Amino acid sequence: MLESAEIKHHFAGGVYAKETYIPAGLVLVQHKHNFDHLSFLVSGTVELRVDDESRTLTGPAALEITAGKHHGVKALTDSVWLCIHATDCTDHEHVDEVLIAPSDENMLALAEAML
Repeated sequence: MLESAEIKHHFAGGVYAKETYIPAGLVLVQHKHNFDHLSFLVSGTVELRVDDESRTLTGPAALEITAGKHHGVKALTDSVWLCIHATDCTDHEHVDEVLIAPSDENMLALAEAML
């Protein structure tokens, strides 16, 4: 469901920031990473799901997403979300391949629960 989200990519000094504008009602699908990273809800209100736990956040808010945790976001209002990763990759077309772990059945089940 990313076709309606607006994404901007920022790279500097081994750090990558994915800035995503998420319109109200849109779900960013569950995924997981091989490394811990920081996320910032810059503005708006979202339902954050990490593994099988959900909570509502209103920005501004900062949090750590631990490696191996399935996570996704449903925008309850128009929102801006930043994901911050340490990586040497500077190619916006391939950075997700470097950072996002392969999907598994548990992740797909959690993603369906968010819809």
